[in-house]
Amino acid sequence: MDRARGSIASTVGPGEPFAGHARFPRRARHCVRGTRSRMRQASIAVLVAVLLSCAATPMLAQAPAPAPEPPVAPVHKLNLTAEQRYTIREIIKDVKDKPTSSSAAPAVGDPSPQGIEARPIPSEVAAKVPQVKSHKFFVAKDQIVIVDPKDNTVAELISLSP
Repeated sequence: MDRARGSIASTVGPGEPFAGHARFPRRARHCVRGTRSRMRQASIAVLVAVLLSCAATPMLAQAPAPAPEPPVAPVHKLNLTAEQRYTIREIIKDVKDKPTSSSAAPAVGDPSPQGIEARPIPSEVAAKVPQVKSHKFFVAKDQIVIVDPKDNTVAELISLSP
């Protein structure tokens, strides 16, 4: 064949035996083989990674379940501003005659203590702080305890001392 037309003879040097393919000299064939080798290695690495992740899954499934957290009681907070707290304190301080209970006031969210009669919120307070309009209250030691009448739980505590 002729060298000018790009024949086999043009790609293989003089005295060099034919190496297999006319378009790819020996170096190019080596690069193609190297690329195939790297692709094979990459596919094997991916296969190993998939097998390891599948093998780890049963181990995770066998892990002991975490202990359940105790249920948290809902907090019935009225989110009163400092001004609204002041208004409630000043009006009820003038209305109250004596503490209803000598024991400490319950915490917000606790049920209202048995045997204590909660009184309706005074109309003057209800007019100035509409959030507490439907609530009741009692005084325990040095705190005003506002009770939600729907579920009879403590909705808010307001200190009598400023």
